[in-house]
Amino acid sequence: MILYGIGSPIVVDVEESLYRANLSLVAGIANHPGPAHLPEGARILVPSDLSVEERDLPFLVPLFTPGHRRAAAQEAARHGLSRPLTLIDPSVAAPRHLEMGPGSYVNAGCSLGSGSVFGAFVFINRGASLGHHVRGGEYVSVGPGAVLAGHVSLGTGAFVGAGATILPEVSIGANAVVGAGSVVTKDVPDGCLALGNPARIVRQNIGGYRGLATL
Repeated sequence: MILYGIGSPIVVDVEESLYRANLSLVAGIANHPGPAHLPEGARILVPSDLSVEERDLPFLVPLFTPGHRRAAAQEAARHGLSRPLTLIDPSVAAPRHLEMGPGSYVNAGCSLGSGSVFGAFVFINRGASLGHHVRGGEYVSVGPGAVLAGHVSLGTGAFVGAGATILPEVSIGANAVVGAGSVVTKDVPDGCLALGNPARIVRQNIGGYRGLATL
């Protein structure tokens, strides 16, 4: 398979998940100038180097920022990659009743509740715990160690920081951001930044995590 976009250090975790899943990494694609974070010896290409056969391989985008992941996924499609892979690390006991959209990735040590549904290109990082019946839109990012209770809803491009807690039946809007360690007891509207315990809206119209909207 192909990893498209290898400028983030998180790529080493994704490569480890591939290894544990007995999936062979054919190449990492350096789509922007800068350091590549694949292990030594990995084959690194630029998009134009992909052969016809390689363009037909499944691919993942190992970028944690929702806006960057969306841009890279669209760029990969323009370069002929059309088979986004969904990868759940083999360390994760995935429930039978779980829907993960194409291009999604679940890192090691996560706990996933049954009856949950996620859109395309979702990224759930190490050790996150998600309750039952969670609903997540496309390009959602959930940080390491975050805890989402049952019936939580995450809009397209929503970002939940490391160690944050979201209580049951709370909705996080599209392109909204929950800061690391925050405890969210009430809904967070679209495009808002919520921080603290209990979390409060501290900024509006932020344009998504790092100002990059996915809508």
